[in-house]
Amino acid sequence: MASLAFFFVLIFSTFLSSQANNLHRTQDESFTSILVSQNGLDFVKDLLVNEAISSIIPLQLPATIEKSARIPFLGNVHMVISNVTIYKIDVLASYVKLGNSGIAIVASGTTCNLTMNWHYSYSSWLVPIEISDGGRASVEVEGMEVGLTLGLENHEGTLKLSLLESGCYVKEITIKLDGGASWLYQGMINAFEEQIGSAVESAITNKLKDGILKLDSFLQSLPKEIPVDDNASLNVSFVENPQLSSSSIEFDINGLFTDGKTVQPVSNHYRQASQPSVFCIDQSKMLGISLDEAVFNSASALYYDAEFMEWIVDKVPDQALLNTAGWRFIIPQLYKKYPNDDMNLNISLSSPPVIRISEHNIGASVYADVIIDVVEGSQVIPVACISLVIRGTGSVKIMGNNLGSSVKLDDLAMSLKWSKIGNLRMYLIQPVMWTLVQTVGIPYANSYLGKGFPLPIIHGFTLQNAEIIFSSSQVTVCSNVSYSESDDLNQVPIHIK
Repeated sequence: MASLAFFFVLIFSTFLSSQANNLHRTQDESFTSILVSQNGLDFVKDLLVNEAISSIIPLQLPATIEKSARIPFLGNVHMVISNVTIYKIDVLASYVKLGNSGIAIVASGTTCNLTMNWHYSYSSWLVPIEISDGGRASVEVEGMEVGLTLGLENHEGTLKLSLLESGCYVKEITIKLDGGASWLYQGMINAFEEQIGSAVESAITNKLKDGILKLDSFLQSLPKEIPVDDNASLNVSFVENPQLSSSSIEFDINGLFTDGKTVQPVSNHYRQASQPSVFCIDQSKMLGISLDEAVFNSASALYYDAEFMEWIVDKVPDQALLNTAGWRFIIPQLYKKYPNDDMNLNISLSSPPVIRISEHNIGASVYADVIIDVVEGSQVIPVACISLVIRGTGSVKIMGNNLGSSVKLDDLAMSLKWSKIGNLRMYLIQPVMWTLVQTVGIPYANSYLGKGFPLPIIHGFTLQNAEIIFSSSQVTVCSNVSYSESDDLNQVPIHIK
């Protein structure tokens, strides 16, 4: 007896271990892929360059630069420039390049405009009193090149951005003095060109480092789940490291629906062997988002498990169908036993709906039981149960950053599951059930499907001119994006709900 008990414990523990491993694999697998093309990278690069410039200027260089020299006949000359401030930066050209070493962003032909204060003082044996002068100066830095190389990797489901290399190189500086006897000191002040250039290089490099740290904090604060409604969220945690090619970068995320407590296991019935690949017919599109049919089936399983797929229908467009008098020629024995009594239809799904995506459309199969109830006063009497197999095709559309859908009825098969009023003529009931599904079930489903669910898009960006492509087991959204200036990246909160 003890050995038999041990045998059952062993089987049960093996089953639990298998289930836990399946859930862990589901969390670590990717069912949604996001591809950013070269055009998308250029768009983001331009945005980051503009944001970097707006965050840098005005930039006051921290150091006061001093220089002393002994000049014949003049003696010791003390030169000081201070309050050096960058107030304008113009980028002539920039590019982003992907490689094994990371993401390189280079801005070339950059000009930089500065203002500063200058001051001289000297004394000599010829003139026993100290002579000083000062004023303002404008500085133009030309041919400046700024470059950085970034690393991007997955860190516990979020993106971690690191600065691998950075540099700022000044080619030429022009200084123009204003005030005092500026014409007299112009040649002397030119001696500060090297120090000013070094100060500019150092200040911009340090500012870029600070900017990358803030951007890294922002990326790591991105939510791992996007709320869909009060009951479901979309798992947008990253899986594996981003994949870099010569002209694009691909991110793989989990993409499945979750209730925030449990992970929906992905049935082997629709599990794909490989991660979804992103293919856009129009290669100029900035962004491609590919969703495996497992994403839609995870939503189906979640709402089914949460018992949201049970309804009691007591009102229909043709209310006569919910009275036994309306069924007297269809189910005579029902009317005979319960004449002129009201009815309810208790509808529940016997299993989660199954979604199939092909090259042409999205198909859905729904398995439901319809219990016919008779209402006598306060008593509800179940009299028969009919099993339905509903098949439909769906269409999808983009609404802002949401993927919405709708479904239409293609086929309805039915069978009698049980009856307390004898055998039923199913061929007579079929048209009635078709009408109920078409006029009640489909509009009800479309009212929810039409709201859609959010695609994994960072706040502030909006899809533009999107197109939808169907392939075997996948649907891909290919789109350009726009960015709202009102959603300044510097103002995006670090903690996003």
